[in-house]
Amino acid sequence: MRASDVISIGDLAARTGVAVSAIRFYEAKGLLHPYRNAGGQRRFLRSDIRRLSFILIAQQLGLSIEAIGIELAKLPDGRTPNAADWKRISKAMRVLLDARIAQLARTRDRLDDCIGCGCLSLASCALYNPEDRAAARGAGPRYVLGDEAPGEPVCRSGG
Repeated sequence: MRASDVISIGDLAARTGVAVSAIRFYEAKGLLHPYRNAGGQRRFLRSDIRRLSFILIAQQLGLSIEAIGIELAKLPDGRTPNAADWKRISKAMRVLLDARIAQLARTRDRLDDCIGCGCLSLASCALYNPEDRAAARGAGPRYVLGDEAPGEPVCRSGG
């Protein structure tokens, strides 16, 4: 490995605009894998600039650290990922993004009148979610998450 193939944590921070403390956090979470030089200092491959950029983009898209780690684990260690490597990641990311887009669209479409169990109106809850049927599907805003059962009306009461 040539000296020009590696950069210090400070150089990585300067190049990406990410604080050194955040880089150490991503390392602790297993998203980045620097090695230590003879003096014990962290050294990163130049390809870690792309990995860190991917982390930032994925976080902006709402992916968890765990989900980002799963995707990054598909990349090779010790070499710069090539176009085929990134294409594999991109394919998996499309599935995640499509699901996120669908969830955001449902939320947008129901935001004015349906959240949580299915509506903002306690009077309408008695009609559209009697005895809190949505709770049987799990925690959270079940209708917004897409758990609407066929034939089950969703409140459009407007509160």
